[in-house]
Amino acid sequence: MYILIQKARNKIIKKLTQIPFVQTQSELLYQTALNKHLVNLPVISTSDRTLVETIKRDGVVITSLEALGIPSNPRFFQVAKKLMSEIPKSISGQKNEFVVHATPQQMMEHSEIFLWGLEQRLLNIVENYLGLPVAYQGVFFRRDIANEVAIKSRLWHIDMEDRKVLKIIVYLNDVNDDTGPFQYIPQSLTSTAVRSLKYRSGYITDETMQQAISPSNWKSCTGLSGTVIIAATSSIFHRGKIPVASDRFAVFFDYTSRRPKQLLYSTLSLPKQNLLSLVNNLSEPQKNCVFWQQHS
Repeated sequence: MYILIQKARNKIIKKLTQIPFVQTQSELLYQTALNKHLVNLPVISTSDRTLVETIKRDGVVITSLEALGIPSNPRFFQVAKKLMSEIPKSISGQKNEFVVHATPQQMMEHSEIFLWGLEQRLLNIVENYLGLPVAYQGVFFRRDIANEVAIKSRLWHIDMEDRKVLKIIVYLNDVNDDTGPFQYIPQSLTSTAVRSLKYRSGYITDETMQQAISPSNWKSCTGLSGTVIIAATSSIFHRGKIPVASDRFAVFFDYTSRRPKQLLYSTLSLPKQNLLSLVNNLSEPQKNCVFWQQHS
């Protein structure tokens, strides 16, 4: 009954937010919040500023754990590689299964993965892109199965949870064009495709997308194990290309502002008690990124 009530409530709120007057007022409040927070944006290095500007311009930047040089990288990577061997090839056994996620229990047992997404330097980069305080929406450890299933995140889409959504993706195995790279359409061409397809939300097949944008303009993010992709997934059409040669292992870290466009949006799957124990030794600003709904 509770779930049904929540779904009905979410549906009502979604309809309300689509009313033109409500949308206008929401945009005014958003712009006001951006202007107000401008003086509070954290100071970042020149190299990190370049990352942010590249994301704003292109929608994607490709780097690596080595290039980022975050002190916790070696431990994070070691633990993530260990978890790879613990993710089964299938859970449901259904023919349309295309991804296996690490369980909440596994994520608790390998807490370094969750905590890496709260590295203050990463949060500072994210905040400078968003222009607002950061909501850490969680981490998703994925094994994308090499099969022919073409559904959901394997189709072209734009994330609509917030005006700006940022994902940090870390490849755990070498990824080439046959092993499921993250693919995107550059920001300027995404705008063209949105207009051409009259896109509002949902998933787009290859057949439909190529009517708007030539496949020669579809960009694949390939790279060795340890490659890091930072993507503004609310600004670009993107997808995970279907892996055919072997499974792809990757970790996805998701961030929005604390004023998400979808008011009830939250993807943290760990119970609050677990989250409290995970962040116990972190700073207050880091904790606030996890328990952001109490500070929005």
